Amino acid sequence: MDEKNRALSQVLGRIEEALKAATYAIAPFLAGTGRIEYKSGRDPVTDADRIANRTLRDVLQQEGEGWLSEESVDDLSRLERERLWVVDPIDGTREFISGIPEWCISVGFVEAGHAIAGGICNPTTGEIFLGTLGEGVTVNGTSVCVSGRQSLQGAVVLASRSEVARGEWDSCKDAPFMTRPMGSVAYKLALVASGRADATWTRSPKHEWDIAAGAALVQAAGGFVRNLDGSELRFNCPSPLLPGLVACGPQLNLNLSSWLRGATGL
Repeated sequence: MDEKNRALSQVLGRIEEALKAATYAIAPFLAGTGRIEYKSGRDPVTDADRIANRTLRDVLQQEGEGWLSEESVDDLSRLERERLWVVDPIDGTREFISGIPEWCISVGFVEAGHAIAGGICNPTTGEIFLGTLGEGVTVNGTSVCVSGRQSLQGAVVLASRSEVARGEWDSCKDAPFMTRPMGSVAYKLALVASGRADATWTRSPKHEWDIAAGAALVQAAGGFVRNLDGSELRFNCPSPLLPGLVACGPQLNLNLSSWLRGATGL
């Protein structure tokens, strides 16, 4: 193992340790106990979010590494760092509160603006997705890869449950693929990375912490992911808000891009 791969292996070990520690720390809240408060925009935050955030930071961050998390005040000194942790302590807090098993703990590792490693844990289902560029992706230790599907006919596309409720997926009602509404965008990306869904996209802008880990996993598993406007995903930006994204297996990329342009104008 060369020095670069050894370093990535160590990063992945830290991610796995952090995910397990955070899962243990929030276990008392899985029964729905704990305070629920609301941030601006009516986004919920719970005691579990805060405890997971503190646990992840304690395990992950080392000297010289930046930190960006939904539940931490943004310290822009991160822009001076080559290496950055991008974390969502609980992605899908509404699902967490409602007892829907579509939320996760999401940890991405960014170097020079690129998400190169990621880990996503769904404590409810017991799944841990781990991966680094060049080394592939595992789910609970078993190697996986993205779907090899070439046609949209019969494909499974994961949609944002809230976007579906707002009617933003109405143009897909007669599409050749099956749409499956789901919560956490990070979990959706993990399912695409593991080949259990063929594609996902979102029209809504997302924060870096929503997608860094999932983007790393999709690419590590051999898939394709980009901003919805066609631009390359870049992380550790002054504003962490990014345009919507699309992710799929490599064989589906051209067909999906063509369908999106024709059916939705994207």
